[in-house]
Amino acid sequence: MASRGVVGIFFLSALPLLCLELRRGIPEVEEEEKNEKRQKLTRKKQQEIQGEKGNEDSALEHASQTSFRTSNREAARRRSLPKPLTKAPPPAEQPTGKEVDLPEEPPETAEEIVTIALRCLSGSVQRRRFFKSSSSQVLFDWMMKIGYDTSLYSLFTSFPRRALELDRGLSLEEIGITVDTVLNVEEKEQSH
Repeated sequence: MASRGVVGIFFLSALPLLCLELRRGIPEVEEEEKNEKRQKLTRKKQQEIQGEKGNEDSALEHASQTSFRTSNREAARRRSLPKPLTKAPPPAEQPTGKEVDLPEEPPETAEEIVTIALRCLSGSVQRRRFFKSSSSQVLFDWMMKIGYDTSLYSLFTSFPRRALELDRGLSLEEIGITVDTVLNVEEKEQSH
């Protein structure tokens, strides 16, 4: 019985400590719940911010592309500025598309074809497929058909920048167009 009394006194003396521990433990649980709520809110805010950044990124990307196109046009304009004159020549009129017979465009699945994109002065890009064995003349015919007269405009490769020379006897492959290519339409320099 004495041992029961000792154990009882021991438990009674430990009871306040046990209560203190339980009180400390409860705030820990509450604290964990608060932390979880804070983390969820933070995640949600970050996701919203990322969503907004995604919208901003797409807007920035669009603005960057517009800026890139504008800077390309400005660079092309700077390259082809006429020499200062006392009297400015009348502006060249944009010719209308002339009737030119182009070969039928090959299907996408055909072999030995190239896709050529013409980057026009207006900023638009025209695309068309040709057989690599087609005469290089078809490029200039196509350019005429979309409204750029070969007497006023030339075709240039992007990099390295070089003018494409008209040679009816050579194929596209022979003038170096063996893969999909972007060509720039630029005004010829005015000779006086």
